[in-house]
Amino acid sequence: MKTLRRIISNNKIETLFGKNCIYLENKNHISLSNYTFLSPVDPKVIVCVHLNYRSRLNELKRVQPEAPTYFLKPVSCLNSHLGDVVRPAGCKFLNYEGEIALVVGKKTKNIELEKAHEYILGYTIANDFGLHDFRDTDENSMVRVKGTDTLGPIGPDLVMGWDYRNKNIKTFVNNEMVQESNTNDMIWSPEYLLTDLSRSITFNKGDLILTGTPSNSRPSEPGSIVKVEVEGLGFLQNTVIEGKDTLIKNVGAEPKDSDHIRSISLGSNNSKK
Repeated sequence: MKTLRRIISNNKIETLFGKNCIYLENKNHISLSNYTFLSPVDPKVIVCVHLNYRSRLNELKRVQPEAPTYFLKPVSCLNSHLGDVVRPAGCKFLNYEGEIALVVGKKTKNIELEKAHEYILGYTIANDFGLHDFRDTDENSMVRVKGTDTLGPIGPDLVMGWDYRNKNIKTFVNNEMVQESNTNDMIWSPEYLLTDLSRSITFNKGDLILTGTPSNSRPSEPGSIVKVEVEGLGFLQNTVIEGKDTLIKNVGAEPKDSDHIRSISLGSNNSKK
C-alpha cells in the first residue's frame, strides 16, 4: 500500500498530486511537529449514503431500503486531522459518525459495477459529524445538519491499494470506545455506491463518497477528543469546541429539541417519551 499526506509547512502548501507530495511508505516516518494537516484530497463533490450498516438500521428500527439513498455535503465544511470541530452556540446534538471515505481516481460516469474498482484511487477516514439540532427542518436535505462549517473531517492520509473487506472500524471519545463494527456489516459495497451514483453524477479525481456509519452515533460535548480508527487506514482525531458566536436571531430556523431529533441523535429508544 502507498499513503499520501497533504500538509502545510513554512507557509507552503504541499500539493497532493504534484511533485511536492509526501509519500509515506510502510514504516518510513517523518516528524510532523512543524506541520499542519490539510485534508488529503481537495474534492469538488462529496456524497454521503444515509444508512449502510445493518447495526445502524437495527438501532433506528428501520427497514432496509431497496436501494441506497444519499445526501450532499458541501466542500466548505471540510476539516482535517487534528482540526477543531465547532459546535455552534445554542446547539447540543452534535453527533460523531465514524466512516470510511472512498476517493475517486478519475472521471467516472455511468460505469459498470464489475469495473468500478478501476475508478477508485484509494480510501481515507471520515467523521461525518451531524448537527441534529436542525434535523426537524433539514430532514430531507441535511444542509445544516451535515454541512455546517468544520463538520467534515477527513484524513489524515489517502491510502492506495487498501482492501476494505473485513476491516474493523472504531470510534473513541476521550479514549472510550463508543462505536465498533466491521466493514462486513455494510449493506452496499463502496463499488456499488460509486456505480449507482455515477449513473446520475459525473465524478472526478479527488471526489469523495462517504460509505456510512455503524450504530451508536451519539452527541459529543465541547472539550471531547473524538478519534476514528480504521484497520489499515490509521486514525483521524479531532477536538470538539464550543462556538463563540451566537446564531443571529429572527432569521431562519432555530436549533430545536424534539422527540424526533432525540430519536436520531440518541437512538430510537432514547427519546423523551
